[in-house]
Amino acid sequence: MNGTANGTLAQLPDEMFSIIQATAGTPSPRLARLCLPGRRIIDTPHYLASTSRGVVPHITQDTFRRDTSINGVYVALEDFIERAPRKVPPLYQFKPLDGASPLRKFVALPDDALLVLGARRSPPVAAPAANPNTDTTISICTAVGFRQLKVDEYAEETEELKADILVGLGDVPYGRALGNKRVERATDRMIQWLQDHVALREERKDGYGHQAKLFASLIPVECRKQQFYIDCLAEELVKDISGLALYNLSTLEDIPESLAHLPRLGFTEPKTPHEILQQVALGMDILTIPFIGAATDAGIALDFTFPPRHAPNGLEPRSLGVDMWSAEHAVDVSPLSESCQCYACTNHHRAYLQHLLAAKEMLGWVLVQIHNHHTMDLFFAGIRQSIARDTFDEDVNTFSKVYESQLPEKTGQGPRVRGYQYRAEGPGESKKNAIAFQHKMNDGKEKLAEGTPPAADVDAEDLEVKGFGEKDEVEVSSTTRRAG
Repeated sequence: MNGTANGTLAQLPDEMFSIIQATAGTPSPRLARLCLPGRRIIDTPHYLASTSRGVVPHITQDTFRRDTSINGVYVALEDFIERAPRKVPPLYQFKPLDGASPLRKFVALPDDALLVLGARRSPPVAAPAANPNTDTTISICTAVGFRQLKVDEYAEETEELKADILVGLGDVPYGRALGNKRVERATDRMIQWLQDHVALREERKDGYGHQAKLFASLIPVECRKQQFYIDCLAEELVKDISGLALYNLSTLEDIPESLAHLPRLGFTEPKTPHEILQQVALGMDILTIPFIGAATDAGIALDFTFPPRHAPNGLEPRSLGVDMWSAEHAVDVSPLSESCQCYACTNHHRAYLQHLLAAKEMLGWVLVQIHNHHTMDLFFAGIRQSIARDTFDEDVNTFSKVYESQLPEKTGQGPRVRGYQYRAEGPGESKKNAIAFQHKMNDGKEKLAEGTPPAADVDAEDLEVKGFGEKDEVEVSSTTRRAG
C-alpha cells in the first residue's frame, strides 16, 4: 500500500526506474519500481495525489503524514506565480537556509514524499484562445486569469525549486484536436524547448547541487504522428531525460522499444477506475487521477476493490461509491466502506459523515478525502498483485461485470469551486461559482421593482387612492403630538 513493502530507503538500486515484469514489443501492463534518494520507494503502477497550491485539497500536511499513505504529489507551477513577471512571487523569493528544496519547504511537504512539478494543473483549465501557445510561451491559468509563461523562464525558475521530478514543457492544446500542421509546429517547438532546457542544465550542473529528474512531454497524438520528435528523443536526448509525460492514451499504443525503459507519467485524466485499468493495461506506470478530488468534493466515498471482493451476480452491478449526502445514512453506524481500515472508517461512521456534510462542516470532506485516497492505495496494490499473478486480464473482466461503469451522480453541494475562471459549459447552465449574496441582491431588486416611485406629474388624489399617502394611525397621532 505505501510502496515500501519490498524495499527500504537505504537499499536503493543503481537505476531510478527498474522494470520488474513486462512483455516486450506489445502494449501490456508492467511492474516496476521508482526509487529516488531520500524518498519512499514506489512500486508501480501507482498514482500521484493532485494538489491545489501545493497541498492535497482538504488535507493539511500534518494529516498527510499521520493519516494517509500517499507516496507522492503533483504540484503545478501556475498555482504560485500570479505575480510574475512584474513582481517576484513569494515562492521564488523563498530560500531555505539548509539548501533544501524551496518548493518542498514552501508547501511543507513531508521529506519522504515524492515531489513532481509541472506547469499546468491536473486537470488544467482550457485556455480560451484557439492557439494558446507560441514559439516562446505557453498559456497558463493563474489566480488572476490566463497569462503567458515564457519557456526560458520556466526552465530557469523550476530548476531552482529542486523538485524530485520536473515535467518539461509541452505544446499541449488542452481540449482541442491537433491537425497535421499543428503537430509539425508542436514538434519543432518541443524539440527546441527540450534542447534549450537540457543545455541550461548542463551549464548550471555544478551550481545546482541537486537536479530534478527531467521528464519529456510527448505531443498528445500517436507516436507515429510525431516520429521526428520521437527519433530526436531516442537518438539525441535519451541520456538527458529520465521519463516521459503523456497527455493522450493513443500515445501509449506505439511507444518505440528505444524509449520503453523510461517511466511513463500520465496526465490522461481517467474518469473512472475502469479507465485506469485500461491505461494500466497499455503500460502506464504513474497516473494523476482528478476524479478522486471530484468525488470527495461531491461527498462520494469511493467503494471498490481490485480484484473485486464480490463475484458477478447477474443482477444490478455494484456502485463505485457511496453518496454520503443521502438521508438514508442519517442513522447508519456502519463504516463508509465494508472492511475498510482507513482512519475515517475505523473512527467514524456514515451517520456522522452525513451529519458533517449536511452541516457544511469541513471535517466531513477531510474524512472523505482520507478514505478515498486509501481506497486508491488499495486499488493500485491490487493491480500490482494481479499483474504479478498474471491474472490481470481476467480480473479486469470480472471488475467490469461487478461494478457500474460510472461513478455515482453528484447530489449535494460541495465546497465552492476554486477560481472564477469557470464558466457555464452549456445552454442554460449556471456558473459553477455563483456570485456571493446574489440571491439577496435579487430579492432587493424585486422589492425595488414592487415599490417603483410614481411619476412627478401624478395627481395627489390618485396617490391617496393607491395607498401612497396612508399612514398608521398611531404614527399619525405621535407625529401630530410632536408637531404640537
